[in-house]
Amino acid sequence: MHSIDKISLQGQVVLITGGARRVGAVIASAFHAAGAHILIHYRSSAAAAEELCATLNKLRPGSAAMYAVNLSEANAPEKLVAATLSEFGGIDVLINNASSFYATPVGKITLAQWDDLIGSNLKAPLFLSQAAAPSLAQRQGLIINMIDIHAARPLKGHPVYCAAKAGLAMLTRSLARELGPAIRVNGIAPGPVLWPEEPIDAALKQEIINKTALKRHGTPQDIARTALFLAQDAPYITGQIIAVDGGRSI
Repeated sequence: MHSIDKISLQGQVVLITGGARRVGAVIASAFHAAGAHILIHYRSSAAAAEELCATLNKLRPGSAAMYAVNLSEANAPEKLVAATLSEFGGIDVLINNASSFYATPVGKITLAQWDDLIGSNLKAPLFLSQAAAPSLAQRQGLIINMIDIHAARPLKGHPVYCAAKAGLAMLTRSLARELGPAIRVNGIAPGPVLWPEEPIDAALKQEIINKTALKRHGTPQDIARTALFLAQDAPYITGQIIAVDGGRSI
C-alpha cells in the first residue's frame, strides 16, 4: 500500500485579504488550526480583526498578525506583502479573498463603482500576486483566488461585479502559466454559502437554493475545506477553478 502524505502547513505563512469576517475569517481559522501562521488583512473591520487575531494568538502565541490597508490605494499590495515578510519572514499561501459586491444596473453605473469593483476583485489580486511572487517562488507556494459562480453566469443587475470576477477567473489561469513551475495558482468559485449582508428576499433565496443539485445552501466551512485541500492535498493541481456550489453550475 502506498501512503498518501499531506503537505504540512505547520509553520507555513498564509496571507489572506478580507480575513477578519465572514468566509475570510473561517478560512483563516481553518489554516491556523492546520498549523499555519496567519496575516489577516482588513480594510475597516478593525474590531473583528482584533478579536480574531487575539483568539488565534491565545491558541498559539505569535501565530497571527493583522494589517489594515485599502487595497485600491497606490502601493497597498506592496505594503501588505512587506508587512507579512517583516512579521513572518516569508509567504507560502496568498488567498485573495477581499471583494466588493453590490448591484450596478446599466444606466446608473458610475466610474467610482467601476474602480471599486474592478479594483477589489481583479486589480488587487493581480498586484498582490505580483508583489508576493518572489517569496512564494522561493517557498514553492500557492495562490488561491476567490472567484464566484457568476464569473461564468451573469447575475442580473451586477454587470461590473460579474465582469471583474470573470477577469479574475482568466487571471487565475494566466498566472498559473506565468508563475509555474514554482507557484501554483487556483481558484474557488462559491455558490450560495453565505448570503450577502444586504437583505435578500426569502423567495429569491429559495429560488437560488432550488437551482442547486443538492437543494441546500453550503457553509463557509465548505469553502475553507476546499482551500485546505488545495494547500495540503493537491500539489499537481494548478490553473483550475473549483466550483463549490452544490451543483448550481450544472
